[in-house]
Amino acid sequence: MATELKYTPIGEIPAIHKRVVAKFHTHQTRSIEWRLKQLRKLYWGLKDEEKALLAACKSDLGKSEYESYLTEFGWVLNDIIFMSKNLKRFAKDEPGQDTDLMNSFMSPIIRKDPLGAVLVIGAFNFPIQLSLGPLIGAISAGCTAVLKPSESAPASALIMEKVIRASLDPDAFVVVQGAVPETTQLLDLKWDKIFYTGGPTVGKIIAKKAAETLTPVTLELGGRNPAIVTKHADLRLAARRLTWAKLLNVGQVCVSQNYILVDREVLPAFVQQMRNAFAEFQPRGAQNNNDYGRVVNERSWQRLKTMLDNTKGKVLIGGKTDKATLFFEPTVVEVSSQEDSLLASESFGPLIPILAVNNLDEAIRIANEVDDTPLGTYPFGNKKEIAQVLNQTRSGGVSVNDGFFHASIPTLEFGGVGGSGQGSYRGRASFDAFTHRRAVTVTPGWIESMLAIRYPPFTDAKFRQLKMMTTASPNFDRNGDVKTPLLLWLFGAGAKSVVGAGGRWIVIIAIAAAVRHYRSA
Repeated sequence: MATELKYTPIGEIPAIHKRVVAKFHTHQTRSIEWRLKQLRKLYWGLKDEEKALLAACKSDLGKSEYESYLTEFGWVLNDIIFMSKNLKRFAKDEPGQDTDLMNSFMSPIIRKDPLGAVLVIGAFNFPIQLSLGPLIGAISAGCTAVLKPSESAPASALIMEKVIRASLDPDAFVVVQGAVPETTQLLDLKWDKIFYTGGPTVGKIIAKKAAETLTPVTLELGGRNPAIVTKHADLRLAARRLTWAKLLNVGQVCVSQNYILVDREVLPAFVQQMRNAFAEFQPRGAQNNNDYGRVVNERSWQRLKTMLDNTKGKVLIGGKTDKATLFFEPTVVEVSSQEDSLLASESFGPLIPILAVNNLDEAIRIANEVDDTPLGTYPFGNKKEIAQVLNQTRSGGVSVNDGFFHASIPTLEFGGVGGSGQGSYRGRASFDAFTHRRAVTVTPGWIESMLAIRYPPFTDAKFRQLKMMTTASPNFDRNGDVKTPLLLWLFGAGAKSVVGAGGRWIVIIAIAAAVRHYRSA
């Protein structure tokens, strides 16, 4: 298929920005029915281009039709249907929470307002899902948007532009094609929100640029994600699931594990289970497997090859590469140090370094030293070990006994923390990402006498009334201990809580009944 991508002339970009801003200020996008119609038209526009979109993923990344439908096309269609079914509920006003009696007379609510004109910058590894997913959230929230797909997936970018032009309001939603110069021009303009998916280097540039105009951002980045396999883990399941995580999209997945920390005692058995998994998943090898794609471009391929060439580790499985076809075999390498080239940065490819550890404490220490805020953490072990990992690490998400399952649930809130990103989306969170929760109160005329204390002059009587109406009493003492109310102490037999009082009275009644029975015997 033709993949020649024509970049948007830089001189036209300010006019495009002006157009989507002007469209937002017509207030048409605030209508729920208007948003629903846009979503429905987008659904059918995508359905009409199903074959072209699946072929585009094959052209850009070598993805199989099965994988493209699972992670791209089918995902986005289901996302539209989910939003269409739930949008009215998401957009409904919410009553103010934790409001006291006095303030409840003002009818406090949270109103869901669209942020405005937004910029969505997509990524190449899942070119359809990571571009249209945020766009669906923007449409649902009532925003107008410019989408800048990744130029590294040109075939997908072309078809998405075709669909959006044919399906959506042309004044509200526009695709800008291009690379660094076009993106730079977009970032020079004032947006009401920027949503970026990609690497941390560009993420920092976007965050810095957005800060100049106090523009909020959602940054979906990556990280050096650890998998931890303890000696109590099911080694067969761990090997199968972590192998799958690196076969999907040739490991070009921001949430796949970057390295595996394995208890030294079970390392040989775990590696054998990985061999078994590769033999099952790719019986004819990766190079002859139609389900296995390729690295996106020569630059990414060379980066992976350099990481592999510089490792001081031992290749246990795989290692074959072909620059001409951008083929890179899934490669398992046993490394001896966390300073190894395979752990020095996010591989974003089918490299699988394994580092042996003596115990779980060492694994957690290394994981926190390599990257203390990765996008995902993947522990395999018993309940006690999993609890320790959860309590002593941080990450955007966690999949226990699996490779990034949390990121495969389309309605589960997804996002990074610290260096792996900020903000989240998916499901309802996609609507929230482009929505301002606007607090609204209505002060009735009849309450004016109760508001007299706020007006000057401020007299002693008003001060006493103010304290009486607004001062809350602590339920704790100077040592930070919870105080037991006198009535509860008296009638609760010295207990410090209602539950404790109930328990003590049950014991007292039981003892009294036993004594009465004994005396009557």
